[in-house]
Amino acid sequence: MKRIYLDHIACTPLRAEVVEAMLPYLQTHFGNAQSLHQEGQLAAQAMEEARVKVAALINAQPAEIYFTSSGSEANNFALKGMALARKDKGRHLIISAIEHQSILHSAKFLEKLGFEVTQVPVDRFGQVDPEDVRRALRPETVVVSIMLANSEVGTIQPVKEIVSLCQERGIPVHTDAVAAVGNIVVDVKDLGVDALSLAGHQFYGPKGAAALYLKKGTRILPLIDGGIQEGGRRAGTEDVAAIVGLGRAAEIARQEMKSWAENLQPLRDYLIQELPSRIPHVILTGHPERRLPHHASFCVEFIEGEAMLLNLDLKGFAASSGSACTSRALKASHVLLAMGLDHATAQGSIVFSLINGTTREDIDELLEVFPPIVDRLRKMSPLYTQFLEGKKQ
Repeated sequence: MKRIYLDHIACTPLRAEVVEAMLPYLQTHFGNAQSLHQEGQLAAQAMEEARVKVAALINAQPAEIYFTSSGSEANNFALKGMALARKDKGRHLIISAIEHQSILHSAKFLEKLGFEVTQVPVDRFGQVDPEDVRRALRPETVVVSIMLANSEVGTIQPVKEIVSLCQERGIPVHTDAVAAVGNIVVDVKDLGVDALSLAGHQFYGPKGAAALYLKKGTRILPLIDGGIQEGGRRAGTEDVAAIVGLGRAAEIARQEMKSWAENLQPLRDYLIQELPSRIPHVILTGHPERRLPHHASFCVEFIEGEAMLLNLDLKGFAASSGSACTSRALKASHVLLAMGLDHATAQGSIVFSLINGTTREDIDELLEVFPPIVDRLRKMSPLYTQFLEGKKQ
């Protein structure tokens, strides 16, 4: 059976060039980057070359890039490390209601240490109003963390405007840009952020390879202690092969990202237009225009996302329902609930995220296969039965 992969937002395939770049560091170039001998220095040099490439992707300086094992680690590092480093100035944090679990759970951890957290709301498109952030700012606010793009609904946030409000008060801003970097142009100097998280598996790089951008001069405490790696800010023997792969993927993304977006956005728009016209009672989630170029997300009323995913999988399609970190939780997405959707509707989340190589024929095949699946599931749905009976009355 032909497989059609429409779950880019969870993970992309490794580019052949990335695998080729990684292989020597999995085989012959196995030295520890902290060793002084030739094998170690070869690994250290490869890491620094990767650092240059990752920095170039987001217009940063190489010394401002700190490698981590995942976007979740980078988010933990940023929020906890920046908050604890500035606790002498205050103990108030601001995040949005639709942040990734790694930010939400880090905030809860900090609350146990005496910090107070304000969650700013989003509108029905999943977008933060900068004015809500401004109103939440206090003299004791020490960190603001607002994601750049949401993986569940694709909405791109006005981070630059939020940063401007915070800079006036000397408050550092972190942005979780894992879903954005490698898919849209991200320039840390233009955004003005003090910290930014990214991950290679979003742009054809390896899983387990990510980074935190930390603007020069930004105070932070290490999340992992015990070594001098990453300038003393992130202990642990480096995964050189994964870091090399991240660097090569960043290099490719910098060269090809605009063409990817130009190819995928028309397909995204076609899917957004056609799916609701072929299946009744389907709601587009996220902003209709200010969204990731490869991302189309919906709520299909009266049925659950997990059932749709399993049936699509049997037909050869990979998709998702919510973020990869919550899709197995069998509960409604906090993102969709924050956008004002009721619990039952939010359970019907379905996300199609395209990858370089997705074709119009792939989308047309999805549009043929998906409506019968929805129809079959609705015939088994008590919610749909109640809806039909209500219409008859």
